[in-house]
Amino acid sequence: MTQYQHLPPGGDIHASRLRLQYCAQENLLKHAISTELGGNGDRFQDLVNAHLKLGKHCLDSGLILSINAHLWGSIFPLILYGTDEQKQRWLPALLTGEKIGGHAITEPQTGSDVNAITTQAIQTDSGFVLNGHKRFITNTPIADVLLIYAKLDGKLSAFLIKRKDAGADFSDNPSVIGCSSATMGDILLKDCQIPVDRQLGKTGAGGMMIQNALELERAFIFAGIIGIMQWQLEQVIQFSRQRRTNGQHLGANQAISHKIADMKCRMESCLLWVNECARLKDSAKRISLASAQTKLFASEAFLQSSLDAIQILGAQGLMADNKLTTLVQDAMASRLFSGSSEIQKNIIAALLGTGTGFKAQVRNP
Repeated sequence: MTQYQHLPPGGDIHASRLRLQYCAQENLLKHAISTELGGNGDRFQDLVNAHLKLGKHCLDSGLILSINAHLWGSIFPLILYGTDEQKQRWLPALLTGEKIGGHAITEPQTGSDVNAITTQAIQTDSGFVLNGHKRFITNTPIADVLLIYAKLDGKLSAFLIKRKDAGADFSDNPSVIGCSSATMGDILLKDCQIPVDRQLGKTGAGGMMIQNALELERAFIFAGIIGIMQWQLEQVIQFSRQRRTNGQHLGANQAISHKIADMKCRMESCLLWVNECARLKDSAKRISLASAQTKLFASEAFLQSSLDAIQILGAQGLMADNKLTTLVQDAMASRLFSGSSEIQKNIIAALLGTGTGFKAQVRNP
């Protein structure tokens, strides 16, 4: 019997918060974190295995996206860049799900170009005042705190903003299709005043912090989705065995069997890539190149396998209550979150010394 048998049902924003908190109560957020910081003291491979199990049970790409935003957008930046006081203050509640976090990079006119961020922070005698607009930020409607990236004296920096801060408006609009249970929204900052101890990391460290966060997210966000892909493949195999055409089961048709074989190869290849990222992290090695390759391959594989599943099921795959139908929208979204497929190709090319435009944003492999 799975540990996620009592996972609350999905539905509205309140349900999304409860589902994430349930996963936290099952210690899902504590993998690859030392016991000294309140974690399980295990490895990134253990994190991958746990997320695989969750994905196959919940079949909720949005929940997986939400958990990863919480982990890589708030928990790990605090671990990597927080002072001892900040870690003691923020980590316990984030690790247990008492508080929900994330990070805010994207703006209405600024996508992948972090150098074009316009949100501004001004230092005062008592702390900082922030003004700006963030868009499509995962967890905004359910977040208690978000790591906001803004320019301070022209240098990209990071600040912890609470929902209750005066001048901070965490909204639940605009709504998007694909991974909808992740709950996204805008953040409007209008003369938002925060104390000095809410700056995370040094002034000007924001670019490096974003890079590290996105590398981890790209490397491991598909661990849970691979669990969904495993279920997806099982459903297609079962259907192909049961459906009869011309006196034979559907899988006897070579065109169908080849699609199923491709789905199997894609899913196993995605797992190999994610496991490689875990191996590198557990060996204290860089993942800059591997994480971009993982994100590129896995997002394209998830989309193609989702399309193939619908093609195999035919009209049944288009029924509104068929989970396989909604996975197509989720897979389309997966090509965009954590940096689009085109961005991943730019990063890979730059790391190989052949691309342009992204060399300043990535480290050597």
